[in-house]
Amino acid sequence: MFNNSSLRRRLLTAAGLSLLTGTCWAQASDYPQKPINVVVPFAAGGSVDSAARLVLQGMSERLKQSFVIENVAGASGTIGTQKVVRSAADGYTLLFAVASPINVAPVVRPSSVKYDALKDLVPIGVAATSPFVLIANPKLPVQSMADLVLAAKKDPGKLNYGTDGVGTSMHLTAEIIKLNAGIDVVHVPYKNGPQVLTELAGGTLELAVMPISLAQPFIKDGKVKALGVTSKSRWPSLPNIPAIAETAGLQKVDEDSWYGLLAPAGTPNAILDRLTVALRETLKDPAVVEKMNTGGLKPMVLERGAFAALLQREREGLIAAVKAAGIKPD
Repeated sequence: MFNNSSLRRRLLTAAGLSLLTGTCWAQASDYPQKPINVVVPFAAGGSVDSAARLVLQGMSERLKQSFVIENVAGASGTIGTQKVVRSAADGYTLLFAVASPINVAPVVRPSSVKYDALKDLVPIGVAATSPFVLIANPKLPVQSMADLVLAAKKDPGKLNYGTDGVGTSMHLTAEIIKLNAGIDVVHVPYKNGPQVLTELAGGTLELAVMPISLAQPFIKDGKVKALGVTSKSRWPSLPNIPAIAETAGLQKVDEDSWYGLLAPAGTPNAILDRLTVALRETLKDPAVVEKMNTGGLKPMVLERGAFAALLQREREGLIAAVKAAGIKPD
């Protein structure tokens, strides 16, 4: 039994909660009322940046509000990701990322990661997927993955490969290829993908693992040569390039990269719903789909809960891959 003062306090508390809930709902229903800042945790001009600009333009048209892209590069994407984690959960600061800062860095370089991506961020949706491609300097005397494996086994540690940094998706993918092929190739980390491509085309590097969307123009212009894509089968935008899995002994190589949108944990569901719908509608736009396909990306509608499940499975798979490859986390 409650006395009158206790009942009064409970009624006032309930009224306050109701008012707060109503206010949050009103804010969410009016969302967005101002430009939305989207952090891309990599350099401008890279594959993640290009994908973000394509997708966010479509979402901007549907939400009738501008999206402002902020490139915050560094430390395998973890600096920009940390900025989003520390931002207000109000829908006005979002993250457009790939696996590197979400799952790869936390597994490979846990000491440098100051957040728990699976708890501190909430998935909105995957926008696209694309494999990586193993490319070589045109002067390197190998024409296929089989040739490369033979050359690398003949002179262990002589060849080198570049990626966009230690603890990135490209780095881990290259290590998985090395593990499956049983070869020793030296990793040379760079600050970003475009820099790797320039060095590779110029002859400083011999090999590189790059996103198809970034490497494709260099491949088509003959500035680099492609030895194989990391997807299980050939990729539509480069149908003449074999899958690495077509090479004997490398059938297990099957690595794709997702491009997705996330928000700080605690962002109201009503806001997340509006963003999800805008993303879904954008990925149904034939013009957007055509631009993605031309750029080496495949639209992929994977929303909220399904995206979260993907991240969890990916984390578990990466932990197993790092252990199998003998990579010692920093």
